[in-house]
Amino acid sequence: QVQLAESGGGLVQAGGSLRLSCAASGRAFSSYAMGWFRQAPGKEREFVAAISRRGGDTYYADSVKGRFTISRDNAKNTMYLQMNTLKFEDTAVYYCAARSLIVTMSANEYNYWGQGTQVTVSS
Repeated sequence: QVQLAESGGGLVQAGGSLRLSCAASGRAFSSYAMGWFRQAPGKEREFVAAISRRGGDTYYADSVKGRFTISRDNAKNTMYLQMNTLKFEDTAVYYCAARSLIVTMSANEYNYWGQGTQVTVSS
């Protein structure tokens, strides 16, 4: 199993930047594909970005492509989400998630989840 903990959320003005971190503990971090998801009030959880076990493959939702960058440091057991040019509609609770082996963009296929970190973008 793996335990996940997000950090780095906060309040930022539109156009600003934040970097989220997801620290993992437990079994070998490098054996897990990782993803970021978000959920805004009254909306379903949606895919944001995902990264393969070694970081060679990354995937993004169209709404964040070109603004967000997902990365990971397996030596530090940590995944990151660099968020630039933030928009009001990026406001949500952001969750990191892990699943064994193959990366996917489907939330239902992730087995492990963090508690989430709030990102609020003021317009």
